[in-house]
Order: sequence, then structure tokens, then C-alpha cells
Amino acid sequence: MAMATTTHMLSLLFVSFTCCAAAASSSVNNPADELVVVINKNRTAHKSSTLYDNPGLACIALQYIKAFEGNCNDVGGPDGKKPADSEFAETFAPNCGVEVSSLSAITGRLLGCQSKYVEPSEAFSGVLVRSEESLELVYNKNHTEVGAGVSGSDGGGPYFWCVLFSNGKSNASFVLEGGVAKLTRPGCFSGANDECNGANSLSERLNLLTLAVVVLIASAFTFGL
Repeated sequence: MAMATTTHMLSLLFVSFTCCAAAASSSVNNPADELVVVINKNRTAHKSSTLYDNPGLACIALQYIKAFEGNCNDVGGPDGKKPADSEFAETFAPNCGVEVSSLSAITGRLLGCQSKYVEPSEAFSGVLVRSEESLELVYNKNHTEVGAGVSGSDGGGPYFWCVLFSNGKSNASFVLEGGVAKLTRPGCFSGANDECNGANSLSERLNLLTLAVVVLIASAFTFGL
């Protein structure tokens, strides 16, 4: 009787977890979108206005990441590198289908990289914003638009996070040819109603890990009886 009860309990745990995991997966598919939400929440808490999530600018943020070719050591620090400003018009905009004539000034950049994937809120506070200067950049009242890109390398890390700010006018800057950005893999960017293939695979790994823990606990409970 006890064994039957425990088996039933295990089945309920599995079904419950599967349903919750599926719901989470369907609602959390783009960490770049989540990162923009975190940024805007921090701005409003500091009495700064929310920023328009511009998909054209966000696509360029992803292209900015790709310029590092997976080299985490080139990000930040005394030996840090960054793409030449000319690449915005010559490479990034064409790769995204952004009209070059609509490019606006970049008023701020946040870039971070690390070997392990973290949730967007942790990426904001632990990867991108590590100094008072970075925080002031987030709060800057000259920004009107924001775009975020997130990408890992094929098959895993390192994981790059990039946020670009601009003072352009909504619907008039970083305009997409045909109104649709060119999607590139791996990675994803905000504002495009796009599911991030990297985020999905990470979510699946986390779900499997959690499921394994649930099964182990239930099994221990069973044998304990």
C-alpha cells in the first residue's frame, strides 16, 4: 500500500514538474527580452523613463557580440577590445537589414562575458553592471532606446551579453528593411518576438537537472518507507 501511494506521488510530481517546465519554457524563451525588462525596472525605480525596445538596435547588439568571435578575454579589462565604430554602418546594419541612413548615435554600451550561463537578472547585476559608472550609464536620461543581444557559442559557452543605448526617435531610428530583422544563430536579440535557440537549450538543461533532483528525492522517500 505504501509503495503504491509513493508511486502515485512520484507520478504526480513528474506530471506537475513537466507541466510547470512546459509553462516556463513557453513564457521564458528570450533572455534578451527579459534583460530589457530588468533594465527598465531599474530605470523606473530610479525615476528615469522606460526605454523603447528597438529590434533594429537589438539586432546590432547581437552583431556587436559576434564581432568578438567567441573570445571572452577580449571583453573588458585593460586589454579589452571593441569593434570599430565604422562597423556599425559597414557590417552590423547590413547584416541586420537595418537602413544605414537611419542609424542614430550610440549613447552607451554594456558588454559582458563569462563561461557559465546565468539568468538575465543575474547577468544585469553580476556581469554587466559591476561599477557605479555602469549603473549611472543605465540611469542616463539621454537614452531613449535600448537593444539587447545574448549569445553563446555553438554548443555552449562562453556566453555574451550586450546592451546598446541610443537617443534616437522611436520608429525613426535603426529602421528595419521591410519591418523585419534578419535572424542569425546562435543567439537572439530583444524586441523581435523571437525565441532564442540558446535560451531554449539552456532551459531544457536546467529542467532536466531539476527533474533529476525531483526523481532522486522521490526515490529516496520511497526506499525510506
